[in-house]
Amino acid sequence: MTLSLDGTLAAFPAIWLRDNCPCESCRDSASDQKFFQPAEIPHEIAVVEVQAASDEIVVTFTPDGHRSTFSQKWLEAQRSAATMTPRELWRGVDLDETAGRAEWSRYLSDDAERLRVLRGVQRLGFAVLKGTPTTERTVLGIARTFGYVRETNYGELFDVRVEAEPTNLAFSALAISPHTDNPYRDPAPTMQLLHCLVNSVSGGESGLVDGILAANILRDEHPEHFIVLSHTPVTFAWSDPNNVLRATRPVLELDERGHLRSIRLNSRSMQPLRLDYDDIVAYYDAYRAFFGIVTDPSLARTFRLDPGDCLIFDNTRLLHSRTAFEVSGGGHRHLQGCYADLDGLASTVEVLARREQNPLL
Repeated sequence: MTLSLDGTLAAFPAIWLRDNCPCESCRDSASDQKFFQPAEIPHEIAVVEVQAASDEIVVTFTPDGHRSTFSQKWLEAQRSAATMTPRELWRGVDLDETAGRAEWSRYLSDDAERLRVLRGVQRLGFAVLKGTPTTERTVLGIARTFGYVRETNYGELFDVRVEAEPTNLAFSALAISPHTDNPYRDPAPTMQLLHCLVNSVSGGESGLVDGILAANILRDEHPEHFIVLSHTPVTFAWSDPNNVLRATRPVLELDERGHLRSIRLNSRSMQPLRLDYDDIVAYYDAYRAFFGIVTDPSLARTFRLDPGDCLIFDNTRLLHSRTAFEVSGGGHRHLQGCYADLDGLASTVEVLARREQNPLL
């Protein structure tokens, strides 16, 4: 279309404008959902008139004569890039020691602080809330301040402590290498929370690595390895007497534009490769190269979780790890964890941002 007041409408075909009409006959006022399907719009739809009304643009269509009123600000927003907080890739050695930290009491009482912290999770991939109550099941309440708990076979929450017969190496005192959780699920939980109740052991340091940065390093330094890990599906699996979980996905998942969408890296649950001989060799070359990058000490943010600390992180982006610890001296380490999802956090960010712009909402 060529009709416009200031060039704003030139970016949108007539069918797009008609499909996005905000009027009461086209949309439900309560849910903002459309009453019609795009196929119901006439093929010959066109704009025949454009008028200005304050900060609004009124568009008249042919052949049905329908009139749509659009906010100039809304139209401009549709031409902008995605509004999601952009990722800030990082190396552990470059992060300020206070990066991602926040006080629970202020987070809980101040919407502006909660918005800042949650945007920080979108930006850096993690946050650490300090001073939370050290009572069991607190982690569930923390998750519900920004989203919904994802229940799994572990239940609403799981205990990370040494067990006599662990069903997962996380429930031992062994070191755990950088990994993502639950790669054997489809979809995998996109967020994880770990809440420290007790930590009186020697060792047991927690670590985070920006997996997206690590994958970008692999792409820059070994593009052939990046192609292998992003184009070769592998199977991850886990089972116990009551569950058999399995998912087949590449370690590096790309979106339709070739951008990194998420990472699944967990050597403990990756199953034997079913590839041709040469492809197996090529895969291990790529896998070892990537693992060498993610275990580079300069990439890791290492810290100790103290009682009352709650770590919140993006399980599609960050790899988490733990050093071994000693329990023979009477020390004890007990974390409780749960899963949540990024869409719940993103929704809360949008609601808090809307309230910040209009406190009367």
